[in-house]
Amino acid sequence: MYGYIVRRILTGILVAFGVVTLVFFLLHIAPGDPVSMLIPLETSGGVGTEIADQIRAKYGLDKPLLIQYVTYLERLVHLDFGRSINTRRPVASALIARYPATLQLTFCSLLVAILIALPVGIISAVYQNSLLDNVTRVMALMGVSLPSFWLGLLLMLLFSLKLGWLPASGHGGPLWTWEGLKHMVMPAVTLGTAVSGILMRLTRSSMLEVLREDYLNTARAKGLSERVVIYVHALKNALIPLITVLGLQFGGLLGGAIVIETIFAWPGVGRYAIQGITGKDFPVVQGSVLAISLGFIIINLVVDVIYSVIDPRITYD
Repeated sequence: MYGYIVRRILTGILVAFGVVTLVFFLLHIAPGDPVSMLIPLETSGGVGTEIADQIRAKYGLDKPLLIQYVTYLERLVHLDFGRSINTRRPVASALIARYPATLQLTFCSLLVAILIALPVGIISAVYQNSLLDNVTRVMALMGVSLPSFWLGLLLMLLFSLKLGWLPASGHGGPLWTWEGLKHMVMPAVTLGTAVSGILMRLTRSSMLEVLREDYLNTARAKGLSERVVIYVHALKNALIPLITVLGLQFGGLLGGAIVIETIFAWPGVGRYAIQGITGKDFPVVQGSVLAISLGFIIINLVVDVIYSVIDPRITYD
């Protein structure tokens, strides 16, 4: 197991290196100049070529592209993500301050998806081809098909502007406070709805496959109740493919939160990345993408370890 974890960590480092390299060159190849976005912050009057050159020299933008790339990698080795071109603040400190908000939103969205998908998917499998099964399948299809940004705006219109029950945007504080919980509801439901549709369909198919196994008939013959047979014996074996998808969806939610964080003005890494993209702020975009990528790599490693806990037959030796 330990050897496998070390190999996965080394693979994760290579993946992170590839992401960093790709994002770096794509940002610099794309049209646009960050200095042109920065000049209005430097002075209210006209800015000549000399001042623009000074700005480029300050942030190393006047050097050849390969030199900039090597310099950036050297900084990353020392965990230096650089400074934001627009705010002049360290990117690392901004990511540390914003990452907990993104993780909160991601975990809550996944929790919403699990609370919806697991019971509905199990019931749909147990009562296969019934009216309830058909209704839940339509619900799953709707959940997958609805665009998250549209659903978020719809929830905002209904529960914030019309009913006034929930705040429209912002971060109300820690989740254990009433304000923090109210601010979390709509973003988490918006993100979790699409994932719940995917998990619902997968739960149903996994349970249908497991319910046909002979060992469940043996469990029933021993006198176990149907609830114990389904929720203890069948569900445990049906969880393995679900955990795989949960790990992938967690990474997807980290990236998908960019749109939702922008809509609900959520102070997370996704909104920070959007601000960097619109402002052509290279260090901000590079740092945000790297932070999201590392989160995706780590969660997939955790999922692989959980496999062996749920099913001892799975080993990595």
